[in-house]
Amino acid sequence: MIRSLLLAAGIAATAPVALSQTVAITGGRIVTNTDQGVLETGTVIIRDGRIQAVGAVAPPQGATVIDARGKWVTPGLFAAFSHLGLSEINSEDPTNDVSASGSDFQVSLRAADSFNPDNTAIAVTRIEGFTRAAIAGFPGKGLLGGFGAIIDTSGRLGSVTAKDVFMIAQLGETGAGAAGGSRAAAWQWLTAAIDDARAYPRGFEDDAEGELLSRREALALKPVVEGRIPLMIEVHGANDILRTLALRQYEPRLKLILLGATEGWRVAQEIADARVPVIVNPLTNLPGQFDMLASTLENAGRLEKAGVTVAIADPAQATHNTRLIQQLAGNAVANGMSWEGAFRAITSVPAALYGQRDLGVLRQGAIGDVVIWDGDPLELMSSPDAVYISGAPTDMVSRQTKLRDRYISLDEPRPQAYER
Repeated sequence: MIRSLLLAAGIAATAPVALSQTVAITGGRIVTNTDQGVLETGTVIIRDGRIQAVGAVAPPQGATVIDARGKWVTPGLFAAFSHLGLSEINSEDPTNDVSASGSDFQVSLRAADSFNPDNTAIAVTRIEGFTRAAIAGFPGKGLLGGFGAIIDTSGRLGSVTAKDVFMIAQLGETGAGAAGGSRAAAWQWLTAAIDDARAYPRGFEDDAEGELLSRREALALKPVVEGRIPLMIEVHGANDILRTLALRQYEPRLKLILLGATEGWRVAQEIADARVPVIVNPLTNLPGQFDMLASTLENAGRLEKAGVTVAIADPAQATHNTRLIQQLAGNAVANGMSWEGAFRAITSVPAALYGQRDLGVLRQGAIGDVVIWDGDPLELMSSPDAVYISGAPTDMVSRQTKLRDRYISLDEPRPQAYER
């Protein structure tokens, strides 16, 4: 049955949305990420791109029925942070749009404007079960790097599904270097930028510029300062995290997300009390920087136990290895995080961070991003048999699978150039 689905996927891959298509996935172990919990067996019905029903329901007449007995059925995975589609070859500037160190514009940059749906890493990521990703660049100079966006991994033109959903910034050791050499300088840089955004437009009359930002940059930062768009700050050290949380004493309207939080376990209660979510890499356990000296494999689990909202991603591998986030979640479980918490950390939690509450869950009315797995999705050897995005089956082929298939048999004839 799965093979018939994959054949259908190849046909449907060029279709933008499978409107009017009804699919019933039956007999699988269903992870709902809702109050229904995990259903040992049941049916997921997708119609017109959305979930119509989940549970002990019969497939509607005329539906395409997929037999998922012995399989796991879950929401599509959601990468909480990625550079997916922003760089094809990191060392080749014409293909790398992650940052713009030569530009006077930083705050007003938009990842959505650089996203390339033809990027080869997108298919690689999709066939590992990821249907959505939050994408953003990094600051090229200064502390602020512009707006992040949400994309689906269909590879279609128009696959940016939400723009300007958060703004990226850096503090701590990295921010200190970008601001002139010290954390004190970074703090003054950021608060000056906040002041300029507060003052816009009154403080920019008669073509005046702000203390730090131009008119365009101040205008871009204003919705962040007003709390309409979250500010995601990469920060690692415990003291730097506390200093970051104190930003809301300076501007109470700020909505913060901590990216990295490698020493977050040391101040887990303070983070929980502040109700600030974190995006962590559970495998960071070596002091790659001075502000990571207290890194531990138990960081994610300790944060979860303290009541912190935890999402999982790896900013250092965010361009081509977004697909490995699933493995990070599995390692988090091995080091103290609950299975349920780790799975939500790569599905419903990142979706909720960005206001995408119809993603990362299997419930009536949710967007039909569904993955059928051959085993536990957090086990290293498990892999997807089929991936739906907005109810449409997708092509389970990437550049790597094509190369594998081309060279899997050394007995098959190849062009003469390959024999030399």
